[in-house]
Amino acid sequence: MAAAEPAVPALPGGGGGAGAGAPSGTVPVLFCFSVFARPATVPHGAGYELLIQKFLSLYGDQIDMHRKFVVQLFAEEWGQYVDLPKGFAVSERCKLTTLGNLTPSSTVFFCCDMQERFRPAIKYFGDIISVGQRLLQGARILGIPVIVTEQYPKGLGSTVQEIDLTGVKLVLPKTKFSMVLPEVEAALAEIPGVRSVVLFGVETHVCIQQTALELVGRGIEVHIVADATSSRSMMDRMFALERLARTGIIVTTSEAVLLQLVADKDHPKFKEIQNLIKASAPESGLLSKV
Repeated sequence: MAAAEPAVPALPGGGGGAGAGAPSGTVPVLFCFSVFARPATVPHGAGYELLIQKFLSLYGDQIDMHRKFVVQLFAEEWGQYVDLPKGFAVSERCKLTTLGNLTPSSTVFFCCDMQERFRPAIKYFGDIISVGQRLLQGARILGIPVIVTEQYPKGLGSTVQEIDLTGVKLVLPKTKFSMVLPEVEAALAEIPGVRSVVLFGVETHVCIQQTALELVGRGIEVHIVADATSSRSMMDRMFALERLARTGIIVTTSEAVLLQLVADKDHPKFKEIQNLIKASAPESGLLSKV
């Protein structure tokens, strides 16, 4: 689980000393998880293991032991936190955060409002459908639960026929923009060990954004699949993805998600997942905005 290893040499320069207000002999550390950040202190010269112990004492009820961590030091020359090298002792203010690991046993897929009436309005909707179907196939292969919602289906129609809903856990109508309905919360509570939600569908700046923010407010890590979500305008889509990334939500791609879930070419389902991604997913206008 280590992204850095405990060791002894003190870090050279780059960070402003022990920090105002910290008790003598201690160093202030900002411990971050998802959108949460809790300040604390550790003894001067503490190493990786002590930082991890402190992190788990703060967030242990919300995090599993398979996650990876990154430790960062505030660098004055960059005006932001930068990754620490292997081998360090804490002598200056730093922060610890998770790296967004995914495992099938702790992940649920959310498919949001992929409905017929959106077809002519949503940018690159055909591409979004194609990638969404790829994700649902991956979920079936890996045994990952899937929750599907439909926004006001009486007026906006059902989920498009190209999306195969075979084996999904729930298909729910809604009028609320967020997918976090009482039935969804109950379903999540029934699934042991849920830590992460992979979220895709439409619209990025409305239902996807509001769902993501509600989920992280409940301590769930959210991965938004950029190539499987869109809006009626590219401006709304791109600004929403940027805003969500800035709040600590992970903005990723369908291929990255599927390969992170298998993690190893010796995984028994790797070949099936590999077949899904042999053809690259369509970029759906994302590259033109980079």
